[in-house]
Amino acid sequence: MQRYFVKNDQITENKIEISGEDAHHISRVMRMKPRENIICCSEDGQVARCEIQEITDDLCFASIVEWIDENKELPVFVTIAQGLPKGDKLELVVQKGTEMGAHRFLPFFASRSIVKWDEKKGRKKVERLEKIAKEAAEQSHRTKVPEINEPVNFKTLLNESKNYTYKIVAYEEDAKLSEKSNLFSVLSKLAGGDSLLAVIGPEGGLTEEEVSELRNNGFISCSLGQRILRTETAPLYLLAAVSYHTELLG
Repeated sequence: MQRYFVKNDQITENKIEISGEDAHHISRVMRMKPRENIICCSEDGQVARCEIQEITDDLCFASIVEWIDENKELPVFVTIAQGLPKGDKLELVVQKGTEMGAHRFLPFFASRSIVKWDEKKGRKKVERLEKIAKEAAEQSHRTKVPEINEPVNFKTLLNESKNYTYKIVAYEEDAKLSEKSNLFSVLSKLAGGDSLLAVIGPEGGLTEEEVSELRNNGFISCSLGQRILRTETAPLYLLAAVSYHTELLG
């Protein structure tokens, strides 16, 4: 059943009004008709099966048939702090990371980030990432769309880290040393409702100074296996490991 995310103010009593691209998708792409069913997810993660009542050129009106009890989210809140990578790699991280359960994406300017962020065009870039996250959340049947933040500097990242239960940094030097226990130790401690901040470096990795400063602020440096992963692969490895420990082993 096709899934759409709606704002809370689009829900009035037992009716939902869908507009914009979603309404176009229902009418023009899916070519749906009145009395067909769709799934609607509110901002706070509530899920409803709805029946389409009326479709116009740019609006779709649906009535709520029933509220559904779904639990599709990771039991822990994982934020991926991604050192700004080149090209469209951040789009890949957001798309696949959303499918794998990330709660939030926090890009940051690392010492070895070579990407220039144009503030005038930056908002459009974030909007595109938000759209990618929304579509990936719909495709993977999630109940919430991850939050996408504008890139922050390293100092802001450190300040943000104070709000998390656990915080780790993927460090390739640990992989070379075959350091395996730190990641396992953190994942084994995770409990439902905990938050995890994972810092991933850009191409070229993080500098020793950055890793040292992260450690001084309570981060645990971890290996993500004995192989050196690309910047866009590392967060997906981590999310898979979190899912395995918190969902499949639970």
